[in-house]
Amino acid sequence: MLNISAVGSLDVGFEETLTLNRMGLFEELGRSFKTINSIENLNFLMAQRTDKVDYWKNADQKHRWLATAHLDIEPPQHKVSSFKQLVHLRRGLQANSKGCLEQMA
Repeated sequence: MLNISAVGSLDVGFEETLTLNRMGLFEELGRSFKTINSIENLNFLMAQRTDKVDYWKNADQKHRWLATAHLDIEPPQHKVSSFKQLVHLRRGLQANSKGCLEQMA
């Protein structure tokens, strides 16, 4: 039997993974970009700080609470490893988009 959840996980980052491989940047940037764990982690940490609140007086109170929670969470968030390679990623993406535009013309 096929694991539908695993297939869904592969589908999420499949094209991005191939793009990094095609540009020769998977070794440098793959670890940071091949998963959505950072988004899931942020959602989990925000929920820890806000799910127990049952009543918001108004939207401004909710926005302040969420902003404070996000500032509290920000320092331990993971940074992109090998961030110096992002320049190569930008160049590769720009070259790829120019190639795609030329093919469409």
